[in-house]
Amino acid sequence: MKQAIFIYFLVLLFGVSSCSRKSGRKKVEQSRITSSAIQRQQNRDGRPSSKKDDAAPVSEIETTMSGSQIFEKYNSAVFMVYTSDGLNNYQGSGFFISEKGLAVSNYHVFQGTGIGYEQIKLSDGSLCKLKRVIAKSEDDDFFIFEIETNGSRFNYIPISERVPKVGEKAYAIGSPRGLENTFSSGEISQFRGDDNQLIQISVPIDHGSSGGALINSYGEAIGITSAGLDDSGANLNFAVNISVIKRCLQ
Repeated sequence: MKQAIFIYFLVLLFGVSSCSRKSGRKKVEQSRITSSAIQRQQNRDGRPSSKKDDAAPVSEIETTMSGSQIFEKYNSAVFMVYTSDGLNNYQGSGFFISEKGLAVSNYHVFQGTGIGYEQIKLSDGSLCKLKRVIAKSEDDDFFIFEIETNGSRFNYIPISERVPKVGEKAYAIGSPRGLENTFSSGEISQFRGDDNQLIQISVPIDHGSSGGALINSYGEAIGITSAGLDDSGANLNFAVNISVIKRCLQ
């Protein structure tokens, strides 16, 4: 009986990645350093030591960024995605993970649409086309692709090697309801699914946010914003854990 209840819970949970949910693709009509201070070691008489060797190693310094710093640095790494099934047009988000035009979004942003119909709108207003698909997964809801660069180099968000934790600050940049490169913030609320492939967040997202970047306080991508519950009343939103795409990039 307990196993049946658990399976039913997972079925309900993974239903949130549907395009019909709040943060699905939108159908459209034609450093401030906040690390803890490094205390100087003191001599036996209590006075601060002047020896350089007494300073903490740089590797021990945890440097974080403010929300405004994160937006200023990575705003241009996030873009809008327009797709079409030939009849209807849709809008989502995406972001670069390398300067050479490698990018990620959600699978459901491209699901059922025709390759060649898509259009990538960068933050400076320029338009690009999809060059090739690197990897995709309907189950894990990710889409890795390259865009045509024409020799350009792009601002990008590095993929985090850290394991995110409940309670940590998280920031999102995406285009909810077509409002280009909107910034929002919140916390990691919980992890869901096998191998924690979904990150539950209190970061506000909406239709059109799908495929946008979820960023930690260190300026690293930790997720792909993907889904929310319209009727929850509790700001229940989700992102695909960035760890699920790492195996495709090795």
